[in-house]
Amino acid sequence: MATLKEKIGYALGDAASGGITWKIMSIAFPFFFTNVFGLSLADTAALMLIARMFDVVTDPIMGSLADRTQSRWGTYRPWLIFGSVPFGIIFALLLFTPELGETGKRIYAYSLYLMMMAIYTAVNVPYGSLLGVMTEDDNEKNEFSSYRMVGAYAMGFVTLYSFPYLQKMIGGTDAHQYAVLGAGFGLLAALMTLACGLLTKERVKQVRAESFSFKQFGNLFKNKPWIFLTLIGICTNFFNGFRYAVASYMVTYCLGGDVTIGSLIINYTVFMAFGEVTCMIFGGLSPKFTKWVGSKRKAFIWSSAICLVLSLTFFFVPMSPDYIWVMVALVILTSVGVGFYSPLLWSMYADVADYATEKDGTSSTGLIFSSGTMSQKLGGAVSGSLIAILLKLAGATMDENNTLDVASIDDNVKSMIWAIFSIFPAIIALIMGYLAYLYPIKK
Repeated sequence: MATLKEKIGYALGDAASGGITWKIMSIAFPFFFTNVFGLSLADTAALMLIARMFDVVTDPIMGSLADRTQSRWGTYRPWLIFGSVPFGIIFALLLFTPELGETGKRIYAYSLYLMMMAIYTAVNVPYGSLLGVMTEDDNEKNEFSSYRMVGAYAMGFVTLYSFPYLQKMIGGTDAHQYAVLGAGFGLLAALMTLACGLLTKERVKQVRAESFSFKQFGNLFKNKPWIFLTLIGICTNFFNGFRYAVASYMVTYCLGGDVTIGSLIINYTVFMAFGEVTCMIFGGLSPKFTKWVGSKRKAFIWSSAICLVLSLTFFFVPMSPDYIWVMVALVILTSVGVGFYSPLLWSMYADVADYATEKDGTSSTGLIFSSGTMSQKLGGAVSGSLIAILLKLAGATMDENNTLDVASIDDNVKSMIWAIFSIFPAIIALIMGYLAYLYPIKK
């Protein structure tokens, strides 16, 4: 029986990777690279796509490597313990803007971003795989997964809500602010990741495939539940990726900049932080919701329906800061669906890992969970790249400083931004719900 301390320790892992690093990478990076760092829209789109193709190869390799790790700290925990420091350092360097020319900056951004994806994989694939070896009890797996999501969304709220206030407190140029915040959040992420590795335990002894074999990769594509769940995972991250990556453009250009109400500053990070609180609350309620509707599959379908209806509704809200609280309300309500399905996804990966072990005779937990992180990064980056492409197609251009030209932000571009936040996610939610309907594991 796992202790409360262990569940909190496990939650710290996703508080670091999901609540700090991935949250900042998803919501701030497209804006940071184009408006602060100085990359073009085309370079930003290419950077994220290339990194994702890199992940398609490295994630499953990392999963297979983690499955074969044997040490005094266990199979998956040593990757968190020894990966924590480089994880924090590389993240900090990625938010630093060096005094280099255009070519030098491009090389720096591409190198650091690929390094960040590699260390994120080395830490996050084993972290996800831990869920499969901490307990054999299905209800306890749901609890661990719920704690994980509460940790991620609670830290996500702190990160996003504090971001503009910390920027204001730091002062100086935008580049200086991002560099200081990168160092601070990088240190915090490293400490949380280390704590996760030290506080958790691996109890389930796995049947190992000691030698590497490409047969394991082939078995994945014969695993029907894995195929459906991987497609569902990609959809969930497309859904979140579109909304988070375009939020900065939406507040800046569609609403005319930060909305100040009394002492409250609603910029793009605070705007999305309202949803983080909701996800934290309903992520904690996800196990009860799943029991109430009868199965993880049904809970996922209902969650998708919530996201579909409320995303569509957002499109019809007038594009004016006068309606900011209506927009916030819809973000909160949409996040009810996101909060419900987020813990389900990782618990379902544990089910697929158990299914694969029974079917193939050896454990492939790390390999199975690697597809979860791969879909996370693929969905987030491809959506970010598509935003850059769609804005360019709508007529957005770069100015002489290689940042987004405000003069090119006309009604067509604003309408595209609004649709990316609402219509595009609604379509993804529809596909996600249908895939969940077809998902073959019924428990």
